[in-house]
Order: sequence, then structure tokens, then C-alpha cells
Amino acid sequence: MANDTSVRRLDLGYFVRPAVETGGPEPRVEPVLAYLVRHDRGLVLFDTGIGAADPETEAHYRPRRRALPEALAAAGVALADVSLVVNCHLHFDHCGGNPLLGGRPILVQDVELATARGGGYTFDELLDFPGATYEELAGEAEIWPGVHIIPTPGHTDGHQSLVVRQPDGTVILAGQAHDFGSEFASDHLARRAALDGVTQPLPPYRPWLDRLTDFDPRRVLFAHDCAVWEPSDG
Repeated sequence: MANDTSVRRLDLGYFVRPAVETGGPEPRVEPVLAYLVRHDRGLVLFDTGIGAADPETEAHYRPRRRALPEALAAAGVALADVSLVVNCHLHFDHCGGNPLLGGRPILVQDVELATARGGGYTFDELLDFPGATYEELAGEAEIWPGVHIIPTPGHTDGHQSLVVRQPDGTVILAGQAHDFGSEFASDHLARRAALDGVTQPLPPYRPWLDRLTDFDPRRVLFAHDCAVWEPSDG
């Protein structure tokens, strides 16, 4: 593992999720966050921000975008410095900057790419653009030493998360595997209660949490929540 592996959050704007999607009486403003992973092998960009959308989608979500080159420049890098792109999934608010990175490998689950190409899922110009270079995965992969892609289906069938081992502990870039850090915390505790043999009924938890826990995460970061989950034992 690279001793200088690091993760930096990138602010790529926000959108307004309407009340009909929040489960409550009010709309909710959600950040759009990407992550830059520095590794001895190069730079991995996890998600690329909000893409151009049609007028109906623009009116529905009212997005405000921060340009990817601007966000990268604030981190001291340029588009040309990015080695790999990993999208947690291919909805327009996660792959919007992909067309700026033509020629760079984009790592996605094969089921995710097939679903996206089936139509009615994302915007075609964000998917198959000049220079689009996909590397399709069918499950887990260690893409560089200490950097693992783990399938975390739920929000979409092909959703994936990125596990990054650092000298001070493992970081999981969970994308939209959970919308909020509090949801991850609830699932984590439900798993703990089940393993402790607490009498049912208990809430179910996502089965891939078992695999993520194998990595002993010290921090879990999300695409639409600025909160950071950390284990209660520090």
C-alpha cells in the first residue's frame, strides 16, 4: 500500500430534492460530492458531478453546479492529471463530468452500464461521448494496491463503493449506497445487534455491510451528505 495515499473531498454543487422524494413535507437541499484519491500509481476521481440535463429535470431538481476543473484546481490538480474515474453509479448527478475525461478508463459494474444503456436512466451524452472508455467489472476488484471496488447494490443494481486503505485507517467512499451518514450508522448498528444475538424483530441491513466491515473502516464518506461516519471506538 502506498504510504502517502490520501482522500480529498470535492464540492461539485448541490440540488434541491423535491418534497415528493424526501418522504416529508419539505424539499431538501443536498450536496453533490466527489472524491480525489492520491496514490503512488496516480489520481483516482470518484464521481464527477452534475451533468447537463433537459429542462424538465432542471426544473425538478434546480441544480447549482461547480465546474469540475474549478474543483480540481482548488485541490491543486487538473483534468489531465486524473488517471482513473470510478463512478458509484451513472445517474446524471454522479457522472456529469465524465465527458471532460475522455480517454481515461471509467470503472463501472457491468450491470450498471447495461442498465444505463437501456434508456430512461441517464442522459445519453453523459454516457457514450467521444473518448468514453469503460472498464466493466463483474464484482469486486483491487484496482491498485490498497484500493478496492466493492459492489453495494441498493440505490441501483450496479452501485459500487470505493475502499481506500490509508496509513491512519481505511476510508470507504460509499457514494449513494446510503443517502445519509445516519442511515449508514443505523444499518451498522442493526448488523451489530443481529450478530450480538438480540431477539427479533430487528431492522434488516444491507448484506454487503458484512464485506465493508471486513476492511475495518475508520471513516465512511457519502455523495450527498457532508457527514462522516466513524466507529464509536474511535
